[in-house]
Amino acid sequence: MQGTVNRVSQLRATLTLSKYSLIATLRSPTSVVFSLAFPIFFIIVFGSLVGDSGGPIKVAVAPGCDTVNPIYKAIGQIRIVRLETGLSAAEISEAMKKGTIGTELNIVSDGGVGAMIPHYRVTLSGTDSTSRGMTLLRPVINATIRELDRRVFPKNPSLAAFTMVRVPGHLHKTIDFVLPGQLGFSLLMAGVYGSAFLLFSLRQNFVLKRLRATPVRKRTIIGGEMLSRLFFHVIGFMIMVGLGYFIFDFTLVNGWATVVEMLLFSLFGLGIFMGIGFIISGVVQNEHSVTPVANTLTLPQILLCGLFFPIESYPHWLQDFCNILPLTFFVEGLRKIAFDGMHFWKLPVQLGGLLLWTVGIGVWAVKAFKWE
Repeated sequence: MQGTVNRVSQLRATLTLSKYSLIATLRSPTSVVFSLAFPIFFIIVFGSLVGDSGGPIKVAVAPGCDTVNPIYKAIGQIRIVRLETGLSAAEISEAMKKGTIGTELNIVSDGGVGAMIPHYRVTLSGTDSTSRGMTLLRPVINATIRELDRRVFPKNPSLAAFTMVRVPGHLHKTIDFVLPGQLGFSLLMAGVYGSAFLLFSLRQNFVLKRLRATPVRKRTIIGGEMLSRLFFHVIGFMIMVGLGYFIFDFTLVNGWATVVEMLLFSLFGLGIFMGIGFIISGVVQNEHSVTPVANTLTLPQILLCGLFFPIESYPHWLQDFCNILPLTFFVEGLRKIAFDGMHFWKLPVQLGGLLLWTVGIGVWAVKAFKWE
């Protein structure tokens, strides 16, 4: 009986702490601006962008493509084309789903039209998400083939037959890339900065010291803070997803069931980012040190984890580092759930990475926690 009463008391304490922590967070201009206003602003700005950026069109060279013929060399010299070589079929398919590569080029020889003149089949494949590349490249490649026919083989049939193939795929909009990144941005800022400042303030004002003299346990305080951050995140999450879905046509493959899975997946990110905030509050010596330390841990992730542009844009040596950061695992997981319709338990890389970070950060956060 005594144990049951104690558990009920701890639960009430957790709910009470979470209630007042949530009120404090909602009254904090810093929390509202960085965790809600900024992400919403970025969603509106990037969601309003129409079409592609107008830069070079990335064209993946298919495995087995003939790269020693004059057509391939001529296409490689087109200024709006950037050929991507050395990719496997699986890598090309994944890149086209993400929209990081526009189309796939394949050139094969199918014999010759004469004793000395070869003939090629040029195939350009793309999904609905790469319509810009397909539309622009069609007349350019046709003109390239005609120019080769005119200059090199003026009195013979065409050197090549050009075809375009549409492969199944979703329309990849800018908002589909940006919104999951901003959900990660919001959770990162709320978890790290909110927890760090709140716990340091409670310790500095001797609130934690007074709580230590009560039957309240350490895990009750941590649980109350996590519950508060969870409520705050749900509020921001629903606002941002609703804005993206109803205004900018954000893709939710499985409808609102996808939203539920994204929320459940957010629990892993919440634990990691709050843990980082707990660690910061435990190691800094004064209030003025919280922001510099938090910036050191969050700004690199904001820049390197694919929130605003693909990680593939970085040099290869930097991509390996980007891919092991917790925010990368979290944002990539959200994108796969929302756009590809995958269940979060079928994301072994993202889920495994987040679990490892959760365990490591959790152990460190418990050790760094201080009452006074």
